[in-house]
Order: sequence, then structure tokens, then C-alpha cells
Amino acid sequence: MSNAIVLFSHGSRDPLWRAPMETVAAHIAAQNPDRRVRCAYLELCSPSLEDAVKQLIAEGATNVTVVPMFLGTGKHAREDLPLLVKTLRTTHPGVPLHVQAAIGEDPRMTALMAEIACEAPQA
Repeated sequence: MSNAIVLFSHGSRDPLWRAPMETVAAHIAAQNPDRRVRCAYLELCSPSLEDAVKQLIAEGATNVTVVPMFLGTGKHAREDLPLLVKTLRTTHPGVPLHVQAAIGEDPRMTALMAEIACEAPQA
């Protein structure tokens, strides 16, 4: 079984906005060379979730996990993403698609954000 990850976020026209997510993808790829990873965006830039999943499946992925890179479960994670995943499951019925909770709701992430917020300002 070939597991793949899609880091899914809103998207932006500004390429600098995508840098942190692409850095997360690079970390995953470096730490897990046998796991494919792609970034995907709801709008304003590419690839779309559909295109990223299609590419991963073409490369041999047999199991795909979508990680919503949102701080909370807002409209995009609660409404838009389930519709996109429903379509993907219909289009690729032989490939299980899993969706994690919004990354910002993980207690490890909220603890890390609190730790960073409490650091002394850099001079």
C-alpha cells in the first residue's frame, strides 16, 4: 500500500503565502521518503485538491489522507472540503480517502502556538 498526504488550504495569489505549507511538505518528504506528499488549494492557486489527488493516484498512491491546514473548522473545512472529497470518492472509488481534523485543532498544535506566542520578542 502506498500512502500519500495532501496538505489542503485556502490558497493565495501571493507565492510567499504558500511557503510555510510547502515547507511542511518538504519536511514530510525528507522524513518519510516512501510517502508522497502534495499541497493543494481551494482557490486562487494550483493545484486543486482534485488535481493533487489525481496526480498522487497516477504515481501509485493507494491510500490518500487529506490534512486541512486550517486553524479551525470553518466553512472551508466544514462545507467545501466534504463536497470535494465526496466527488473524489466517486471519481476514485478504489482509493480510500481519509480526512483529518483541521490541523489547528490538534492539541499539540495549539500548545505549540501558545509556546511560540509566549516567547520573548527578538531584539
